Amino acid sequence: MLCGTCAKPGQFMLAERPLPQAAPDGWVLVDIDAVGLCGTDFHIFEGKHPFLDYPRVIGHELSGHVATATGDWPKGLPVVINPYLSCGTCIACRKGKPNCCTDIAVLGVHRDGGMCARIAVPSGNLYDASSLPKGAAVLTEFLAIGAHAVRRAAPQTGDTVLVTGAGPIGLGVALFAKARGATVHLRDASSARLNAAAGFGFVHLYGVTDPLPQGGFDVVFDATGNARAIEGGFAHVAHGGKYVLVSVVKDDITFSDPEFHKREMTLMGSRNATATDFATVMQALSDGTIDVARIISETLPLADLPARFPALVANREALIKVVVQIGGQT
Repeated sequence: MLCGTCAKPGQFMLAERPLPQAAPDGWVLVDIDAVGLCGTDFHIFEGKHPFLDYPRVIGHELSGHVATATGDWPKGLPVVINPYLSCGTCIACRKGKPNCCTDIAVLGVHRDGGMCARIAVPSGNLYDASSLPKGAAVLTEFLAIGAHAVRRAAPQTGDTVLVTGAGPIGLGVALFAKARGATVHLRDASSARLNAAAGFGFVHLYGVTDPLPQGGFDVVFDATGNARAIEGGFAHVAHGGKYVLVSVVKDDITFSDPEFHKREMTLMGSRNATATDFATVMQALSDGTIDVARIISETLPLADLPARFPALVANREALIKVVVQIGGQT
C-alpha cells in the first residue's frame, strides 16, 4: 500500500509498505476511507512540530470502515478513529485524561498515522460512525479538539469569548463556545479566514490591528500557533477570566506576573480530546448543528497529494479543511 510520508521537512512522498493482514489482540484492522489535513500536518511538513521524528507517515484525522470482523466490530462498519493512543496506567489515564497520557502516542505524530489503505488501532479508539451523514466522519477529530478546549474552559451563557486564530481549530472552538451560549469574538490576521467565519454566522470579527472591546473577555482561547500572539493574548483576559492555550509552539512563553496575579487569571492548556468530546462532535454532526459541506474546502485523491502539498501549506489561510480520499467510502 502507498503511505503519505513526510521523509524530512519539506519533502512529502508516497512510500510503499506492506498491507497489514492481522492486528494484535484487542486491536482492529481498519480500511481508511478519508484523511483530513490540518495544521499539525502542515507543521510537520515545515519542520515546526515539537514532538516528531522523521520519516513519518502522517494522518490523524481519520475515517474508515472495519476491514475484518473483530469482537464487537463487524466487517464494513463505518468508524471514526481516535488517534490518541494512551497507556491506560499513568496518573493522567487513571484520572480519566488519556488525552495527556505521560506516554501518549498520537497517530501521525509520535507513531505512523493513517494516510494509507489500512491501519491497526486499539478497539477502544474506535467509534461507530454509522449515524453520521456522508463525509462527516473525517471531520470528527479536529472538531473534537475545539470541543475539548471549550469543555475545559466551561464558558457560561452570556459569557464573552475571544478566539484568536480563526483557522480550523479556532473555528471549532468558536462553534462549540457558541453552542454553550457564549458571545463569540474571533480575531485573525487573515481576512479570508474571517470571511469564512462569517459564513458560520459569526459577526464579531477583528483583524490584528482592529481595536477589541474594552474590559477583556471572560475566556480567551489561543489557536494561532504563534508565540507572539499567545503572549499578546494575556492582555485580553478580563479580571477573573480564563486563558486557554489550544495551540502548541516550540518557543518559551513569557508574561507579566503582576498582570497575571492582579486579574486572578486562570491559565490552562488544552491537549487533544477524549471520548466525551468525540461524542459531543458526533452528535453535532448527526443533528446538523455543524454544516459538513461548509467545512470541507476540497477533496482530492492521495495520488495528487505529493504535487499539491507545498501549495496547500502555502495557501492554508484560504482553506478550512482539505480531505484526502483514500478508500471508496466516506
